[in-house]
Amino acid sequence: MDSGESAYARYLDGDETAVGEIIRDFRDGLILYINSFVRDLNAAEELCEDAFVKLFTKKPRFHGNSKFRTFLYSFGRNAALDYLRREKRRQNIGLDECGEISLDEISLEESYLREERKKAVYKAMSKLKDEQRQVLWLMYFEDFSAREAAAVMKKTAHAAETLAYRARQALKAELEKEGFTYEDL
Repeated sequence: MDSGESAYARYLDGDETAVGEIIRDFRDGLILYINSFVRDLNAAEELCEDAFVKLFTKKPRFHGNSKFRTFLYSFGRNAALDYLRREKRRQNIGLDECGEISLDEISLEESYLREERKKAVYKAMSKLKDEQRQVLWLMYFEDFSAREAAAVMKKTAHAAETLAYRARQALKAELEKEGFTYEDL
């Protein structure tokens, strides 16, 4: 997969086919990232579309200071934060539901235990502070480096590394409250 830079450059030069390429390469990951903020998959899909619309209508210049993915995820983060501000004013409370995850495990017992561990991690992550949850999501679910996560979160790389360390400690503490040990995960 191209990092997206060349496709975006082609789009800015007038190649409309690059739009589909960018959306195809980044849509799913961006939706999951936005969903980590809003906890509503339908809203995350709409916000992802809004981020792409903003990218393709405003056509901001990509200067190459970071990876294109980091540049794009910043749009998604901003869209999610705007959404959360609007929702906070409306006083709506979101539901914290886990969607079904398809499993291709060999034994039913293993798949059940794995599902329970995923739910426990998801539940524990939902108890973390927003920034802690964001940095863990970016670094461990989206495979961002600390520097890339820092760029998305508008922090220094050192601040992101420190935040990630503290987030891991907080996650570990939450999981231990639920009775999990390091070996269980």
